[in-house]
Amino acid sequence: MEMELLTWAAVFVVFVIAEVTTFQLVSIWFALGALITMFCSLFTDLNFVGQVAVFTLSSGISLALTFPFLNKWRKSKHPVSTNAELDVGESAVVIEEINEDIGSGRVTLKGVDWSAVPAEKGVIIPKGAIVTVNKVQGAKLIVALKT
Repeated sequence: MEMELLTWAAVFVVFVIAEVTTFQLVSIWFALGALITMFCSLFTDLNFVGQVAVFTLSSGISLALTFPFLNKWRKSKHPVSTNAELDVGESAVVIEEINEDIGSGRVTLKGVDWSAVPAEKGVIIPKGAIVTVNKVQGAKLIVALKT
């Protein structure tokens, strides 16, 4: 009984340390499950399989009860702008003809070489042209001829 108590206390400490170091709410439910199992092993005579079942159930229930609130909280946060969004509206220079039909197209934007595709289907943009960034899609810029 004393060994199980120490084991679950150690599991609890490991999950709390993992939670404190990550700040991502990934192990708090397991820490709570380990704490509940530790107290259960202190006051009951469950074998190891029963203790693992208590750990699994208590962790799962605590996750199920708190996850909807956590999801709602995360969605209520305002999205954080990335650097890529700052490039929309900027001008770039075509360094390789942009032709979607043959899969070619590269531009230089603020000294960085990007893959590029035209905003309008079928448009071919020649090398040396100045384009405007309409959208950033992964590692590819959606561009249109600057007017």
